[in-house]
Amino acid sequence: MERESIMQRDGILVGIAGFSLLNGMHVSPWFDPVYILLRPFTPTLIVSSPLLTFYFTSLFISVMSVALAGIPAALFERLTGRQQSDTTSMLIWLVFVLFFAIPALLFHT
Repeated sequence: MERESIMQRDGILVGIAGFSLLNGMHVSPWFDPVYILLRPFTPTLIVSSPLLTFYFTSLFISVMSVALAGIPAALFERLTGRQQSDTTSMLIWLVFVLFFAIPALLFHT
């Protein structure tokens, strides 16, 4: 039973990573505004190539969507008094990452 639960959580984590990467793609409606906002900070990076700025913007959006979607899952765990993450909190995390990725899904098609 424990092995099945671990495999299910691994699948949910893959879904979280996939939807966050989709949200960070250049087709996302969040990409252009974040790219414009990050542009002034790129000369302070080690290499200020426009291509690296493009990749950094994509990575930044992906990481921020994972972090922001984790907030409701963490609040759920805190309110229910859970000591460890379980499948329910991971599903809440997945739903909110999917919610953040809906504009990218609609804009892409």
